[in-house]
Amino acid sequence: MITSPPSTEGMWHGAKHLDATTAARWAEALEAFEVAQGHVSEQMRRRRLRHVRRFALFAKVSPWHVSRDLVDAWCASLAPLAPSTRTAMTGDVRCFYRWAMASQRVTADPTAHTGHKMLRRPVPEQWDAPILAFERSLWAQGTSPSTVRAWGDGLRAFARDHAHLQPFAVTVDDLYEWMAGKRWARETRRGRKSMLRTFYAWAVETERTTENPTLKLPKVKAGDPVARPATDAEYATALGDADPRWGLALRLAAELGLRRAEVARVHTSDLVDDGNGATWLTVHGKGSKLRRVPMPWSLAAAVRAHGPGYVFPGRIVERQAHVSAEGHLSPRYVGKRLAELLPAGVTMHALRHRFATKAYNVDRDVFTVQKLLGHASPATTQRYVQVADDRMRALVEAVNGR
Repeated sequence: MITSPPSTEGMWHGAKHLDATTAARWAEALEAFEVAQGHVSEQMRRRRLRHVRRFALFAKVSPWHVSRDLVDAWCASLAPLAPSTRTAMTGDVRCFYRWAMASQRVTADPTAHTGHKMLRRPVPEQWDAPILAFERSLWAQGTSPSTVRAWGDGLRAFARDHAHLQPFAVTVDDLYEWMAGKRWARETRRGRKSMLRTFYAWAVETERTTENPTLKLPKVKAGDPVARPATDAEYATALGDADPRWGLALRLAAELGLRRAEVARVHTSDLVDDGNGATWLTVHGKGSKLRRVPMPWSLAAAVRAHGPGYVFPGRIVERQAHVSAEGHLSPRYVGKRLAELLPAGVTMHALRHRFATKAYNVDRDVFTVQKLLGHASPATTQRYVQVADDRMRALVEAVNGR
């Protein structure tokens, strides 16, 4: 129990480098953080507050607007210090953001990647504020966390490659040069174009600029539909090597066609009995869209056996989580672990292709498969389905009267 009152006022003797609003937000955050640290010793509590204060004075932005690049720059600035001091300082700031995640003050932990051997180039100063403002506008619209993170990371990569330019001085020729120099897959190229178009459309709408250079970019065609389903043998091998926990993750991907982010977010409260002996799973899909899929009884029982709570608990806390203190594993980690179980070259997404292919070849009902997978268009579902060879042969033979 805390025996002394919050002492966050003391940090502001050096806060002359912060504007009043930023200083006030850090003061409020640190006061709440200090109260939450009541379970640790007073000495450790004081040390954590001291280190977070030093980080606040370095960051010079609101605690909820800190980016991963800013954390990288701060870590780099600690290089002259003793290793033990660096470890303590980074650990204490990481503790602060873990608390912020658990209390739903932030939706992504900017310190989660610290400890990497290679530090990325910092985002140019003139780009940082517009990108942060754009991310906040996405959150305000209810954009999914994965999309906000992906677009934020993509824009920061674009900014690093254009450090000599102001964000709104970019021309269509600059965009051509950047995109032409990248050896991306076609879908990645389409995604980067969509990211840039959305960013500059937002900039025009919010009167940050009057020109949208992306309007002159050519259309990027979608890739040819090529399904790559995992084979039954590949799936069976992975199941045989997995422990019960990761075996369940494999089953959710292969038997229900869930994406890695959807598997990561499975919660026992998402199971719903319809009163007729059948169980349905509420799936938290892309773009914060919900859908229901029927569950085999054995799979429903396996999920319930892990309850109550997230089936794959971790540190990722959603804005509208079932319980504010709960968190789940990151989608990236789930995908990585399942890829390690599957044969080389076979990804977790190949299990989703497997489900789509098997479901379609039952009665070739593409619209039902589309609904099960959570696709907005049957054209997308087509990319997941591999038509069975015997079905193609039967059609050819039927045409030729055999």
